[in-house]
Amino acid sequence: MVDLSINSKMIRGIDLVIFDKDGTLIELYHYWSQMVALRARLICEALGLGAEHEAGLRWALGVDGKARRLRPEGPVGLKKREIVIQAATDYLEGIGRRDTLPLCEVAFERADEISSRDLRRFIRPIPGATPLVRALHEHGCRVAVATVDVSRRARLAMEFMGVSGWLDLVIGADQVARSKPDPEMILRILDQLEVDRSQAVMVGDALNDVQMGLNACLKAAIGVLTGFATAEQLQALTPFVAQDVSELEVFL
Repeated sequence: MVDLSINSKMIRGIDLVIFDKDGTLIELYHYWSQMVALRARLICEALGLGAEHEAGLRWALGVDGKARRLRPEGPVGLKKREIVIQAATDYLEGIGRRDTLPLCEVAFERADEISSRDLRRFIRPIPGATPLVRALHEHGCRVAVATVDVSRRARLAMEFMGVSGWLDLVIGADQVARSKPDPEMILRILDQLEVDRSQAVMVGDALNDVQMGLNACLKAAIGVLTGFATAEQLQALTPFVAQDVSELEVFL
């Protein structure tokens, strides 16, 4: 077991740290703005739509390009893939293009294939993320990832970061019936790794991440300010808030 220090606050007796992926271990806006732009382009190319509708799709999927941030209501980065695809089909129906679900599903799959061949373009690790995962592993603490992304995409990202060998489990939203903030992801991780909830903590950038940890009755939920939530929003849920994961220190 290890102890974690967050801004001079200590959490003791931890056997498992569960991380969110986007906005916690990798840069949120960079990853999803690139993925959404690729998805929108592929959909518009297939339907013969112009730049105006590419921009409309990017907004509908959750990217605010002018503000260079993800929209706080998502859906991308916050909700399951099926909901993001539905947002695309809803936008297309709104401009008179009906029955586009199969086309959008194919476009999302093609975007996955294209991005997987050039992950450097899409993935930027959060400073301190890789050293923290390595330190936890080397100190005998188990490490898992719980993400709204699909599990195969999450595993690719972790391999690109070079941390997959230090991870005990990766759970994506495709592996559960109920996504964040429902505790199902965490409960599955606890069950598979045989860890008691009193010895586990959750680390995430979104309110859904922190709330999921609270709903699972973990020892603690830690919020980081590298993604969706503000300090004030996170502090309303947890006393453990850091600028980023580099502020988490591991002690035996």
